[in-house]
Parts: sequence; structure tokens; C-alpha cells
Amino acid sequence: MDERELAELRTALLDFADEMFAGFARADQRANGLRYLRGLILDGQRKSMQPMAERLGVDHQQLQQFMTSSTWDYVAVRRRLAAQIIDLIEPVAWVLDDTGFAKDGDASPGVARQYSGTLGKVGNCQIAVSVHAATTRASGVLDWRLYLGASWDEDCLPAATTATTDTGADIAARQAARRKVSRAMTSGRTVSAATLAAAGTGGISAAERAELSQRISARRDRAKIPATEGHRPKWELALEMIDELLGWGHTPPAVVGDAGYGQAEFRTALSERDLTYMLATTPAATAYRADTALVPGTGRRKPHYEGKASTLKDLALHAGRNRLRHITWRQGTKRTPTNPDADMSGHFTALRVRPAATAIPRDENGVLPEVWLMIEWPPDKDEPTDYWLSNLPADTPLKTLVRLAKIRWRIEHDYRELKTGLGLDHFEGRTFTGWHRHATLVSAAQLFLTTLRLHTPKADGQT
Repeated sequence: MDERELAELRTALLDFADEMFAGFARADQRANGLRYLRGLILDGQRKSMQPMAERLGVDHQQLQQFMTSSTWDYVAVRRRLAAQIIDLIEPVAWVLDDTGFAKDGDASPGVARQYSGTLGKVGNCQIAVSVHAATTRASGVLDWRLYLGASWDEDCLPAATTATTDTGADIAARQAARRKVSRAMTSGRTVSAATLAAAGTGGISAAERAELSQRISARRDRAKIPATEGHRPKWELALEMIDELLGWGHTPPAVVGDAGYGQAEFRTALSERDLTYMLATTPAATAYRADTALVPGTGRRKPHYEGKASTLKDLALHAGRNRLRHITWRQGTKRTPTNPDADMSGHFTALRVRPAATAIPRDENGVLPEVWLMIEWPPDKDEPTDYWLSNLPADTPLKTLVRLAKIRWRIEHDYRELKTGLGLDHFEGRTFTGWHRHATLVSAAQLFLTTLRLHTPKADGQT
């Protein structure tokens, strides 16, 4: 929006900011919160603090102090945001995803050489995990977590050792691996599990470990990373956010995510919380058909299912194409001569299965839980392209399963608006709290625009 357009919305923005920042202790904090929102919403190529301050006509030190050393609580703002988003759009699902932010240098919290879907490759970047409330018409971010790779966590360093009984080539290989670990940890690059294993169970020398530990500690201190924050899988960050939202009194209609969040441990954690999920998974995951016989236990042997568990791919191939149905899950915007209605559609089927991963708990009788396996299998492909597992009820229609799985498209809209329009990836601060404050205020700016879109669909300046 330009200054004129935003001026016309002055009253609406003031009311919104009053509600978002009602818990701020001081008037100057509330005023700076409003300024920051205005800076994010106003047109401009960069939404970092200095260019925003220039457009707003204020000293950028004022915004910098507000983001880095002021005392306001971004978690409290997120709590108010989450309540407003859920009330506004009445989501059909909470969608999990993560996004990358390309960075130079190694000082920004969480930055490392790691794979980013945003970059489409391994690059120097930060990665953040987010939870979104979504319907087909609107969506918004409920919560954020900045991902910290192993290079930001002293506990991920190999154990120290001072001696080994290996000789010759074994010692040389271990020493080479240790040097690789040392260089990676020093530069902030991700260290693979294979490299850590090659360094040996004894890890690196005590002196090397002490030096690396000191460097990691210094980086964390500069980035002001709380002692409670360390390296955790992204699904654990997602579960932490879900628990936080549950603690705020919100329950997801369903949890949706790509295969990065389809681990058996995560699905089990959701089931333990009595939460519904529709999560993508890999064809290599294993399961039994739902009708596989359970053999009673004898002697020391516990009850078990007949035969070996099959991969999801094998189960899908065995079911064959005859079960596939053509499902349209929504109307898109790109009409073509062959698709005049812009139908978003595909060929799907769903089977009842019992996932066989060791992380899946059995009941007292040894029975594994029964869930849906849904697959998408394009007619021109020799095998399915996508797989999902869901604990939705056994009588759930296939179209409902498909629509829920495909709701993830809304999150790409969120990331595009948050980054391109509102400057999510423009933050140049180098503190953990500063990044989370910026992400929170960007999410607030998006909520303000989403509210305008839904209440006044033709309002200007809305993406």
C-alpha cells in the first residue's frame, strides 16, 4: 500500500494495533509496534529496519532498539494473533511447513549450510518451521520456531576421546573425519550423521571438543540464543508449537503436513493427544493390510501379524489401478482449452492399513492401530507419486481425504505474501529474539490484510 491508501485505513490499523499490543507495558512500545506494522505494510522493496525507518521518517535506531533490546513479549502477541486468526477464518486444518532464508556469513541465529526447499538446494540459510490455520479461502500463521542445526548445539559434538586401539588406516580415516567435523562446526555447516559416525564413537580429541564447544557457545551468546534452545528435528518443533496452541485453548480440526512431518514418532504423538492428522509419507514406510491376521502369542513370543509388513508402495501396487477414482479438490485460476473450469484434480484411492514402524504402539492385545493410506497415481505414471497416512474415521469419504491432503497449497500463498509483500526474509538483525519478533509482526501485518480481504474484498493494496 502507498501512504494515501494506508491513511484511509488509519482507524482500522489503530484499532488492530491497540488489540495486538494491549499487553505492552509502555506507550513507546505500543507506538513502535504500530510504526513497525506501518513499515511492513507500506510499499517498498526492502522491509529491513533502515529502509523502513526512512520511509516512516524516524530514526532506525528507534526501531532497532524496539526489536532487539526492548522488553515486550512476542509470545503474548502470538497468542492474541492465533486467537484472532482462528476466529476470523474458522480453519479446516492446521498446516505444518518450513521455509528457508538465504543469508551471508555465519552470524545470524540458526544459519548453516543446509538444504532448503525455498532455495531448491543446499545453501547458507536459516530455516523456520511454522503452523498455519487454513481454509481454501484464507490462511494465516499461528506460530513460528527458528530451526537450529547441529552446528549451533554443543550437545551435538562427538564425545571427546584421548586414546584408541585402532591402527593404520582406521586411525587415518578417523582423523580425517574429525578434521571435517571440526571445519564444519567452525564454519556453521551442517554435519551429516555419516561424517559423525566416521569420526568414531570416541569422537574428537578433548582439546578439539573444548575449542569447538567454546566457539559454539560464543556464537550462541552473540545471537542471544536461550540456553533452553538447541538442535531438534523439525517435527519436534512443530509438536512444541501444537502443544503451545493447545495450552492457549485451541484444538486443530486436523494436522496436515508434507513428508518431512510424516514420521511415525510424530503421528504417534498426535494420536496420544487425540488429534486428527493427514500427513504425507514415503513409499518405503511399512504397514500391514488392515485385514492381516493377528497370530496369538505363544510362550515368550508376543502376538504378531502374519508375514512381513509391506512397503506402502507394494501395498498400493497390489491394490492396482482399478480402485482409483478421479477427484476434483478445488477450482484453480488457470483456465485452458482442455481444462476450461480450471479443475485441480487427480486420481486417488485409499486403503485401510496398520503402520508397522517400531514407534507405533500396540494395544494390550498386540493390535496395531488402523489408519488410512491414501495414494495419488497419475494415469501416465507406472506407480503412485504421493502417499499419505491419516487417522480420520474409517467412514471418511475419499473426497474429504483428498481435500484435506491438498489444503497445503494455501501455505505457499502465505509464504509468498509474507516474503514478497511483507518482508519476512528481509530481517537483518542477528539475535534469536529479534528474528522471532520480526516474524511475529510480519504475521500480524498479514492478519490485518487478511481481515481487510475478507471484510472488504476489493480493498486496494492487498495481495
